[in-house]
Amino acid sequence: MKKILVIIITVFMVAGCRNMDSFTISGKISDPQKKNIVLNRVEVDRLVFIDSIKVKGNGSFRFRLKAEHPDFYQIGYSDTDFITLLAAPGEKISMTFRGKNTSGDYEVTGSKGSEDVRMLDLRLAEGKRKLDSLRTVYGNLEGDQASMEERTRLEDEYTSVLQNLRKKNIEYIVTNPSSMAALKAVYQRIDENTYVLYDPRDLQYLKIVSDSLGRHYPGSKNVKALAEDVKKEMNQMVARQIQSIASKAPEIELDPNLLDVNGNRIALSSLRGKIVLLTFWSVNSGDCVSENNQLKEFYKTYKSKGFEIYQINIDRDEEKWKHAVRFDELPWISTREDDPEVLENVKLFNVQALPANYLFARDGSIIGTNLHGRSLQIKLNQLFNNQSGN
Repeated sequence: MKKILVIIITVFMVAGCRNMDSFTISGKISDPQKKNIVLNRVEVDRLVFIDSIKVKGNGSFRFRLKAEHPDFYQIGYSDTDFITLLAAPGEKISMTFRGKNTSGDYEVTGSKGSEDVRMLDLRLAEGKRKLDSLRTVYGNLEGDQASMEERTRLEDEYTSVLQNLRKKNIEYIVTNPSSMAALKAVYQRIDENTYVLYDPRDLQYLKIVSDSLGRHYPGSKNVKALAEDVKKEMNQMVARQIQSIASKAPEIELDPNLLDVNGNRIALSSLRGKIVLLTFWSVNSGDCVSENNQLKEFYKTYKSKGFEIYQINIDRDEEKWKHAVRFDELPWISTREDDPEVLENVKLFNVQALPANYLFARDGSIIGTNLHGRSLQIKLNQLFNNQSGN
């Protein structure tokens, strides 16, 4: 009897393990003219064909797929007539299509992610219908017949619909940051050029989702793509901030004179006689941190030959900057803008993006700008193989 129990338990355990590395999709189609169902997996910006099966005579169909983590799938009658699912290992998804089009009238159960995706899609579709209707009414208004009050009312209503869609997606993200469906909320669009999260401040919600999903699903291609998008947007935001602040900064002498990480004030001009690389960076920029690691090698190679790096940090958080300098063991002169709200040196050197750098000859003249990686290495080799150093 004990042996039989052990065998039964083992069978159930094996079956359970198998269920947890796969999921099933079963469904019913009301339209008898539909003969096939197509299933594709969504990988970032492309579709991967999975399977196409014939619908049975009673309108039923069934898929079974292996899966390591939740993923987005498109299921429907064709590549242009489909709905989106968010299927996770272990789920038994049940679907019903009642209309002639997949998105017209369908239900899905057995998958929390897919139910959330359906809710987000339906809410967006309803919002688009309202916006289209308002655009039509506004477009039909004629000059003298349309009062200013009516135009203002329609514009306010249009804005209200946009803001409500944005608010609802933000609420979903904040309450479900570890759900892959939050990716849907992040990337939904009103049209080709307008995201639901249209405000520049919404970058914070992209980062929340990216950080949360990165911990839960580090192997997901969709999650990795979001991380790259966040990185790109962060760099662009820093660049815009620099441009905005720099354009208002007063003109100053071409000679940074700033406090270093130890509290000593050092002027760039005090380094005359050396080859000096002046660099601008931010702790929050991954590109800057990566470049610092490479600069360490260049510094180690050429310091004894008269090479120095004068680095200016633009971050508002002084303690975070000091910690980064010491934690990363940056061996050169590390300074910080006296007033990160004004960024005088950023304005002076017309810094447009990070990381940025300027290479000075021994006489203090600029002989190179924004040299990175191999380009910088070649230039330094040329300078230090030339005894004049100019």
